[in-house]
Amino acid sequence: MQYLGLAIAITLVGLIVLWIALRMLFGGNWLLGWLRGTTGLLVLAAAALMGLIAWDVCSYRSLPQDAPLATLSFEADGPKRYQVKVEQGSEVRFVTLEGDLWQLDARILRWKGVATLIGLEPGYRLHKLSGRYLAVEQQDQARHAQALLAKSPLEADLWSWLRSCQCASLIIEAQPQRVNFMPIGDGASYRIEMTPTGLLASPANASAELALKDW
Repeated sequence: MQYLGLAIAITLVGLIVLWIALRMLFGGNWLLGWLRGTTGLLVLAAAALMGLIAWDVCSYRSLPQDAPLATLSFEADGPKRYQVKVEQGSEVRFVTLEGDLWQLDARILRWKGVATLIGLEPGYRLHKLSGRYLAVEQQDQARHAQALLAKSPLEADLWSWLRSCQCASLIIEAQPQRVNFMPIGDGASYRIEMTPTGLLASPANASAELALKDW
């Protein structure tokens, strides 16, 4: 709910900026000439950008305290091809992945300074799930070697902007997190949790334990 609230707040600010832009563009006459029109268009662009950022922020969730970030379950759908069930709380989706191993990338937002004092909590978004064959020739022919789990609207990627903007690190830090390659097994299920040292994947059933044992 926190990141939904942040998105709503950004949207409200964007609407105010939009109102200012429209007043500048259409209020009165054009006596100020191209300067007024150009400024209005720039403010209008800023309002549109804030709307896209709000949309992007909506895709983040607060880090759960006593529950896994996600659960991944693999079901065979052909030779070395799997339907992966990705569960995040009550949300369930399916992606196709090929390979002998899987890897998960996530994006973390960590608040700092005053932001933590007012109660803002770290957030996360699953970014992509990757598969890899042990044989190089199979990897080169893979059609489903990667599945994007989230995509920013029109490339308005807040996380990437924060990574490249040093000034933002005083308030919020964008961190990459990854579960390195682990074995895929038919029927295997893994829990993804956040630990003090980073993301951790642990077997959630006997099939996953067997896949790890045979790896």
